Amino acid sequence: MLTFDPSWRFQPPPDGRYRNTAIPPEAIWDFDSLIARIATQGDRWDMLEYFKGAFSRAAGQSHFGSSSESWAESDLSSVMSLAAQNAPLFLEAFYEACEGLRQKGLFAPDALIINDVCRKHGIGYELNPPVLSLRDSASTIKSEPIEVVERPPTIAEKALETLHQSLERSEQLLTEGHTREAVQESLWVLESLATAFRGIEVHGDTVQGKYFNDIARNLRRVAKGTTLERVIEWVTGLHGFLSSPTGGGVRHGMDLGEGVQIGPSEARLFCNLMRSYIGYLLAEHERLKL
Repeated sequence: MLTFDPSWRFQPPPDGRYRNTAIPPEAIWDFDSLIARIATQGDRWDMLEYFKGAFSRAAGQSHFGSSSESWAESDLSSVMSLAAQNAPLFLEAFYEACEGLRQKGLFAPDALIINDVCRKHGIGYELNPPVLSLRDSASTIKSEPIEVVERPPTIAEKALETLHQSLERSEQLLTEGHTREAVQESLWVLESLATAFRGIEVHGDTVQGKYFNDIARNLRRVAKGTTLERVIEWVTGLHGFLSSPTGGGVRHGMDLGEGVQIGPSEARLFCNLMRSYIGYLLAEHERLKL
């Protein structure tokens, strides 16, 4: 994972001398061309799906396999355009996908090539792994050096970074075929996120509770008649199934006689569902705490 200001994940810096907010269409085409060259080293369809998954995560979208190679190409283009709305996340997705391939012995663009594309299109970032920085701040020359004390990340920013790292870990586990562990990691994120609602006021009533089920029950009560109530109902049902020994068995162990084995398809489904719920709950949390 690249290191940069955590707030950029939600609101990238505004444009100035350079394009900082979004990746322009002409740059997306250049990155797409690089992917096309990378794909000559293996199964093209698989490679398109690999990058589609990376950009889907950056865009906060669930990743579903395309029905054909041509559709995979079209779907990749669409999800790249979505991810491009946040330049730092787009660059992180492309870089980390390339690093994953390089670790497998394949050629993939490095930081120098990515920086060349950014300079060509006036994109305001410089990649010096693992740091992604603004070109404006990196190239500013001062006549007298001034010591700048960096603001330490807030507790909220640290928490969001922890959740993001855990989701990335879940995706890695899925890729490696560790299905139960991948689902378990995503479920941990869902349970942890629920605690962020504790103490928030909804319709004049305060959400209370210590553990997931208590908080979810309380949240449903205070959000009665809203979409949030319905989503919490779905989340609670999924949480209960995955926790049960006769269901997914990822929290309390699996009933060896009646438990359900989680295969690759089921694991991908459960993880995608939880990612969708996590994205919605994060947005609701931001809205409610205002």
